[in-house]
Amino acid sequence: MSIQTSVLGELLQRSTQLRPQLYFKSSLTALSHAMEDQVLASDAQPLIIASFQKERFYRQEAHRYERIAAITPHVYVLAAPETSFTNASRDYETIAFDPTDQLSREWHLVVIGPKYSTCLICQERQNLPAAGAETPHLLAMDQTRRFEGIWTFDPEVSRQAAEILLDRIGIYRPEIAAKLAEAKAQFVGQMPATRDVDPDPFAQRLVTYLQAGQYKLQKAYRSIAAKEQQERLVNLITSAMRQSLDPNEIFKVAVNELGAAMQADRCLIYRGKATDREVTISHEFLSRANLPSLLGQIWPLANHRLFQAVAQQQESISIVNTQAANSNDSIDLAPLAEQIQRWQIGAWLIVPIVYQGRLLGVIELHQAEPQSWSTDGLGLVEAVAAQLGVALIQAESYANLEDLNQQLEALERTRSNLIAITGHELRTPLSTIQVCLESLASEPDMLPELRQVMLSTALTDAERMRKLVQDFITLSRLESGRVEWHLEPVAIDECVTLALSSLRTRQSETQLPQVTAEMMRELPPVRADGERLVEVLSKLLDNACKFTQPDGTVLITAQPNGGKMLEVTIADTGRGIEPNRLETVFDRFYQEEGALRRTTGGTGLGLAICRQIVKGLGGQIWAESAGRDQGSRFHFTLPLAQESLELNIPALNGSAEKAAKRRASRKRAALG
Repeated sequence: MSIQTSVLGELLQRSTQLRPQLYFKSSLTALSHAMEDQVLASDAQPLIIASFQKERFYRQEAHRYERIAAITPHVYVLAAPETSFTNASRDYETIAFDPTDQLSREWHLVVIGPKYSTCLICQERQNLPAAGAETPHLLAMDQTRRFEGIWTFDPEVSRQAAEILLDRIGIYRPEIAAKLAEAKAQFVGQMPATRDVDPDPFAQRLVTYLQAGQYKLQKAYRSIAAKEQQERLVNLITSAMRQSLDPNEIFKVAVNELGAAMQADRCLIYRGKATDREVTISHEFLSRANLPSLLGQIWPLANHRLFQAVAQQQESISIVNTQAANSNDSIDLAPLAEQIQRWQIGAWLIVPIVYQGRLLGVIELHQAEPQSWSTDGLGLVEAVAAQLGVALIQAESYANLEDLNQQLEALERTRSNLIAITGHELRTPLSTIQVCLESLASEPDMLPELRQVMLSTALTDAERMRKLVQDFITLSRLESGRVEWHLEPVAIDECVTLALSSLRTRQSETQLPQVTAEMMRELPPVRADGERLVEVLSKLLDNACKFTQPDGTVLITAQPNGGKMLEVTIADTGRGIEPNRLETVFDRFYQEEGALRRTTGGTGLGLAICRQIVKGLGGQIWAESAGRDQGSRFHFTLPLAQESLELNIPALNGSAEKAAKRRASRKRAALG
């Protein structure tokens, strides 16, 4: 059964002098509670008729009507059923109407007592406002629900409203017709005696709802302000990310803005992994001048219980009072007592900077006095931490991209140098060999002396090509790890002698500088591959002679370095090396003069091969030079053979010992 006639409309037809007013849902709730409080505060037995739109609205007030039913037997509650609401006669009468009934869009409460009466008859406004003012989903919100109706103390209007509603109840519940007739005879048939109604309950209730509404409004404003603050901080960090992918610049903005927004005494932001033992604080916000600064300090992480807990759980941890015995049951702050006292930390908040389960850093907030951390504040810090996580990943990705670009550029340079160098080094001897062979083939009557010159030239250039190809193969095997090392105790002076012998065989071809070797007596043997060690010495000597004038000198020295290593130095008085190129000279195809304007031959592979061999033997190689035309010194170290260590060789003395210390110091400086 569904009745489409409005109770409000029927009441307005009977009482044409009435003018409906506009009410909001909060106002109707306040008035209804005031009317119900009036009943609960009196000792009379009035008639109560309450019509709720839906069962869920009734359930919110069911306990009040149980109390009212204990006062009077004439209580009638109407609602559209949703789950368990049915027609029933219990402590009071419940009337379930069809959800499509007009009553589902109305709100009624009628109270008629022996000496007073009041009624509230309203209908929810269904017409939508102008486009853009509101949207349908907002109409379901309490603050935007609007009703049109009558609220009055007029006994005649209340009687008419009660009569209309009792007639409706009779249609839905014909089985209680006798009870309804009794209610009409007692409350509707005769006018109640009038008296002044006490407005105090209504005023108090309205004031209460006004205060509650104001509180909700303030809470909403605070929430909006917190959201605005969070969005502003996130936008600042995003803007910093767009302007620079440098984490230091982003942290600088974030630490100051976040510290000020949270009104923290100190704010720290630092990068760190779970395995880090310490970190240097580079970004700090301080709001108090008398608070000690952590900027530039070493912040220990190994015994930082809060950091370790955050790194393991990847969740925020807040300490309200660091001095309280049970400030945090799960974390023992005793190991942090010294830090807490030294840096005046009364309250502590630590939030991880995490991206896809990976700890990237931490945000720490300190208060000098104990303080609770609000949920909104914690949400703000976590939002900033999430944004910083994205920023760090982007910066890391950009750095990796730059590294890849540099590697690609290096590969491109290598390719260009390879083409230029191999083109020159291969084409020149091939051209010479071709000319010599063509001459021998086309001129059978060539003089024997000239024929011998042609053959010698062709053989020399063929050997040059063989060495070039051999260098390529050697470097390729060394870099790929496909070299078999034959390690054994080797006497360094014997290897130097072999390298010098190989060098002097070419002295007839070109004039070499003066090459001398100054070796300490009884040098301990090294653990090395003798053939590879001679190759290193030969290439370093060849390189020194190539860039040294015939009137210059090349000196070879060797001495123990640090007790477990032997250091070999090849110094020359030649062209020298610019300080910014001391590392790049060991790169593949590096040419000190450039590939296309060289005055000396070579492929640029010699020093690269030396580096690979020395590293493979467990040593280090580096270069030193004061600059252009200041000569150069190439050093490399090799591990001493085990049996020489067992001999307990005496330490160096006098000037030799001091020289060894100076070389060791230069080595450490060169290695950074």
